[in-house]
Amino acid sequence: MTTAADVLPSRLGLTPGTRAALVVLLTGALCLALEPVLPWLVKWPDAWTLPATQWVDTVTRWILGWLKPLARAFADLMRYPMDWANLALNATPWPVTIGLITALGWYLGGLRMAALGFLGLSFVLASGYWSESMNTLALVAVSVPLALIVGGAIGLLANEFPRLKPPVQAVLDVMQTVPTFAYLTPLLVLFGFGPVVGLIASAIYAAPPMARNVILGLERVESEIKEAAVMSGAGRLQQLFQVEVPSAASQIMVGVNQCLMAALSMVIIAAVIGGFNDIGWEVLLTMRKAQFGQSLLAGLVIVVFAVVIDRMSGALAIERRRHDPRVVYGVLALAAVLTALFWSRLPDPAEFTLLAPVAEAVDTGLGEFTAANGDWLAGVKNGAMFYVLLPLRIGLDQAVLPFTWGFAWTPGMSWAVFAAGAALCLILIWRGRVTAGLMVLIGAGMLETGIADLPWPFVLVGAAALGRIAGGWRLSLLAVGLMLTILLSGLWDRAMLSLYLSGVSVVACAVVGGFFGLWSAVSPMAWRIVQPICDMLQTIPLFVFLIPVLMFFQIGEFSAFLAICAYAVVPMIRYTRHGLVSTPPELMEAAIASGATGWQIMRDVRAPYAAPTILLGLNQTILYAFAMLVIAALIGTTGLGQSIYLALGKADVGLGISAGAAMAILAFLADRMVQGFAEERRRALGL
Repeated sequence: MTTAADVLPSRLGLTPGTRAALVVLLTGALCLALEPVLPWLVKWPDAWTLPATQWVDTVTRWILGWLKPLARAFADLMRYPMDWANLALNATPWPVTIGLITALGWYLGGLRMAALGFLGLSFVLASGYWSESMNTLALVAVSVPLALIVGGAIGLLANEFPRLKPPVQAVLDVMQTVPTFAYLTPLLVLFGFGPVVGLIASAIYAAPPMARNVILGLERVESEIKEAAVMSGAGRLQQLFQVEVPSAASQIMVGVNQCLMAALSMVIIAAVIGGFNDIGWEVLLTMRKAQFGQSLLAGLVIVVFAVVIDRMSGALAIERRRHDPRVVYGVLALAAVLTALFWSRLPDPAEFTLLAPVAEAVDTGLGEFTAANGDWLAGVKNGAMFYVLLPLRIGLDQAVLPFTWGFAWTPGMSWAVFAAGAALCLILIWRGRVTAGLMVLIGAGMLETGIADLPWPFVLVGAAALGRIAGGWRLSLLAVGLMLTILLSGLWDRAMLSLYLSGVSVVACAVVGGFFGLWSAVSPMAWRIVQPICDMLQTIPLFVFLIPVLMFFQIGEFSAFLAICAYAVVPMIRYTRHGLVSTPPELMEAAIASGATGWQIMRDVRAPYAAPTILLGLNQTILYAFAMLVIAALIGTTGLGQSIYLALGKADVGLGISAGAAMAILAFLADRMVQGFAEERRRALGL
């Protein structure tokens, strides 16, 4: 007869994941056990903190002091094209501008895109924000060429000198993981307040997508094309600009599209310190005044611009037949003739307030709705905060109070949580799932303690363990070293708060996005519904996500959580669906021939094959969540995002750079670890 003593040892397998989980579990248990005698194991002493923020501030200000004269001269120089663009766009009669965009839409995409341009610009005109919108377009019109030149030059340089490619890629990774607000703090010191800061920040933020696509496009040029250029006797510059760049034109135009969208998004964010009379400033101003109708209207103007720019620039990246240019000339001629005929009676764009009653109706309706459903909205918000978010942040032992839960947490309840976790752990170990059992016990400890209050050795060891499994010892040591810099800089508590909120948001996005991705994969009708929603969410600038959550739930952590989820859920939906529908037909046919049911095919064939793609979607969701975390600081979050925003208001370069670097470290490590797991799954599948 087989006994437990015979079965258990044979089922225990100390895989690398099991060993890592065991080390993390023992570290956490040791920290909690020794906390009464060694409190520094849980809370890093302030006396051990280095004045890193002050050091960064001193060094940065010294460097910026040397650069400031050159920066101010460059700012003065950039004011000329910006003023010219501003003057040209505002001086051009609005019928001509609408006609020009309509004609361009026809040329690029036919009647459908022409209608998009006409209706979009007509909406902007009817909103009463025409002048502010033209000011925003002036910033985009100057910042995008600058970003295209800088990004294109970086991409070409990395292509011509292969040794530069790894450091260039690393710099681009850093630029895309550093929060957007962190760009603004040193630029504020260099260039001062004003629209030039938004212009330069937009160019810096929009350059990496262009550089990446130039590098990718040139890498994908077929070797036969390159060899033909060499055999024809072309010089290197001729090969590059007459053969390789034209061959990579489609991919480069994708970079132009992404550059335009990034610049538009950053211009809106830069309005926080620009104080310029543009549409971003209108959104911020109306949000601060709680004029949600006007704020929503201004936000919709931004969305319209984003959709029109995205669709038209996207059409440039697709090889297709252009439409009859005679229609373009006809539309422009008609707009010019109408403008000339009605010049004296042409209304001023500011007089168009057709949508003002709509904004007022929104405010009135919102007031009535919140008055009638205030208790229900407060119940949703408080329920999510008291029963989900707060326990995850500070732990059950501090979150469970008579005021919220109706009873007080006791030490006996803590022991009960650990006992339940241990029982489930033993069951899983008995069934041979050792790693899963240990993870359950770790999760029970984290739930009782709270993510924000986790002992620092536990977090360091956990980061090292994840790095070791995902990418080997090199990533493990890098994770520990980078996390130590946050610990020593005094930003640990704020980093844990950011890790908590972004982590909870990512988990919510993984669940919701995974569900909708799965639904879209099995139902073409569902995808026809979900796809346009995803397209719309991906074109909305980050700033605008704050408006609807503020309208219903006001300022607070729950509103920030919803805004982060709305922005970050799209990659999870898209990648989940793409991974599930990309299963090779031969695998599907083999599973069907073996008699597998639809659920068995999904669980045992499609889901494992889609795992690398789904993990890449999770990776994008994590990066999106960190990007939105800083924007959400405007509506009441704590953590590194709030520190960056406060540093921006005080022009505190040291705090802004340090907090931005800390958030970039968290995003960078999450990115590398998830990519490591995805690569491991690809190797396991033989891909």
